Amino acid sequence: VQLQASGGGLVQARGSLRLSCAASGRRTFSSYAMGWFRQAPGKEREFVAAITWSGGSTYYGDFVKGRFTISRDNAKNTVYLQMNSLKPEDTAVYYCAADEKYGSYWRPTSYDYWGQGTLVTVSS
Repeated sequence: VQLQASGGGLVQARGSLRLSCAASGRRTFSSYAMGWFRQAPGKEREFVAAITWSGGSTYYGDFVKGRFTISRDNAKNTVYLQMNSLKPEDTAVYYCAADEKYGSYWRPTSYDYWGQGTLVTVSS
């Protein structure tokens, strides 16, 4: 599967952004669990959110605290990350990823395919 993330940009603190990740490829999109990770300069890649193949279960990193929502539209082969109440510390490159083996959703190593990343910059 090929993943294309989009929707990043510059936003003021307390603003909102919606990231999208469009998937393409031969295998059915709904066969993948999907995740979002982020990486700030000089830091390790960090788990943000994950969603099961059906969208029936979602998981979030501790820092999210109700500000972000992950969702997916299997008919459109797309996963979304709605980010509200953004903070300067949310500044990072955000990556979407696909997991075909349903591993530990919080581990980057569980994911088999990665998008190219989209930069989110939150100004104070």
